[in-house]
Amino acid sequence: MWDQHYNPLGNAALSTIAAAVPVVTLLVLIASGKVKAHLAAIIALFVANIITIGIFTMPANMSIRASLLGVVIGFFPIGWIVLNVIFLYRITVETGRFELLQRAIGGVTTDRRLQLLLIAFAFGAFFEGASGFGTPVAITGAVLIGLGFSPLAASGLSLIANTAPVAYGALGTPIQGLASVTGLDPYVLGAMVGRQLPFFSLIVPFWLIWAFAGFRGMITIWPAILVTGVSFAVPQFVISNFINPWIVDIGASLISMGCLILFLRVWQPGELWTSAALRGRDQSAATMAPAKPLDTAKLSQAQLWSALLPWIIVCVVMLIWGTGAFKNWANSIFVWKYQVPELHNMINKVPPVAAKPTPEAALFDFTYLSFTGTGMLIAAVISGFLMGFSPLKMVGEYGRTIRLCAISLITISAMLAIGTLTRLSGVDATLGLAFAATGVLYPFFGTLLGWLGVALTGSDTASNVLFGNLQRITAEQLGLSPVLMAAANSSGGVMGKMIDAQSIVVASTATNWYGHEGSILRYVFLHSIVLACLVGVLVTLQAYVHPFTMMVLK
Repeated sequence: MWDQHYNPLGNAALSTIAAAVPVVTLLVLIASGKVKAHLAAIIALFVANIITIGIFTMPANMSIRASLLGVVIGFFPIGWIVLNVIFLYRITVETGRFELLQRAIGGVTTDRRLQLLLIAFAFGAFFEGASGFGTPVAITGAVLIGLGFSPLAASGLSLIANTAPVAYGALGTPIQGLASVTGLDPYVLGAMVGRQLPFFSLIVPFWLIWAFAGFRGMITIWPAILVTGVSFAVPQFVISNFINPWIVDIGASLISMGCLILFLRVWQPGELWTSAALRGRDQSAATMAPAKPLDTAKLSQAQLWSALLPWIIVCVVMLIWGTGAFKNWANSIFVWKYQVPELHNMINKVPPVAAKPTPEAALFDFTYLSFTGTGMLIAAVISGFLMGFSPLKMVGEYGRTIRLCAISLITISAMLAIGTLTRLSGVDATLGLAFAATGVLYPFFGTLLGWLGVALTGSDTASNVLFGNLQRITAEQLGLSPVLMAAANSSGGVMGKMIDAQSIVVASTATNWYGHEGSILRYVFLHSIVLACLVGVLVTLQAYVHPFTMMVLK
């Protein structure tokens, strides 16, 4: 057995600096734009092994095995989702269904700002609720680039839009993960998150359009933005507080999409916004092929259903794949559990991160049928057959998709290797303890801890599992509500989703903008920081000022 060490240098500040080196290396290399993302990830993984072995005293064989486990986890399930989303997208393009989808969306509105609200925010929230784990960014990024948005607009704005729904993603998986490590009631945790995120469900649509079109471009369509935000935020609050935390995103996104579409039947902006590039400097616009004039002829009912068919199939399959009943059935039959030798239950998480020495599992659950990516592949195959693709042609297209995504899959696997290694070595817990030492400012910095956790791991669920118990323990020591701070970990984490390296690679892959991950990171970074700080301010007010928070604790 090996016990994690959270202060290996005997000085909290120096140990924290050492723990930050791997992630700082990764982000700096990507942001520089001079190192390709896959090379940056491999270099950062090498640095992480040096830090964990040389400073945190993790045995070398454990460090290497943890890295290899992360590589496999990077492909299953994350890379598997990306590969099959891009496969579906390419099939719809090849069969002409995507052009029909463009015309269908154009029939609702040709205004680019309103298309963002409909696709990036509301439609993306549905896929976050149904499957999560990178699916919404992959789908909305591909759809936006197909609609003619610039690569930076399609990727960056998809990342910004995919924030408010994240805490309830994949049918409430982050809330369930938080409950499992804290011992707190998931319904109470979900309700508390539902008293935090609705404020940002109102803000993010305005923020999204401001980032795209500037203040004047935003203010001229404020009625539509308000309808979108309110029709998402109110159901998000009501469902999370009075029903359950599992169907929050599904319900809120469907209501929001319906309200926006109905509203646009009676209201349209006085001036259409047709530019597909970001307002101001958007170098990615120069890389775009000249836009083809879109056929404005009204679609027949048959054409409309033909355009929507692949996405309806995806929605149905994702809803089935996201249910606990299906997962329990599939995972009881179609599963291979691999316990990594000399790593599984051979590492102890120790106080103050855990209440008592707790072995860390190092398992690879190859639940191959219940993987979200498998559901996406099945949806793509069904769609392909219904759209007239022959099996041979489908295999050929899948091979081309693999070649297209190969570098991105390597990148995602290397990044997940870093996340797995830092978790098992205790490196990320060292960073968490630094936030926990902020005393009276802890509600603010504890929220940023959730942001850091998602930025490190790429997952709100993983961040909640990693830091949830630390949040509870620290809150109890400081006399704060453990429910409030556990929920703050999840709410703050959603703003880290747009800068985690895995999501950025998913976005660059979906928009076919390889090698520009640094540009995407530089674009979204400030948005992420500012929004995370705003969540921190709200949680601080809830902790010390507003009694409204305590109602849910009774």
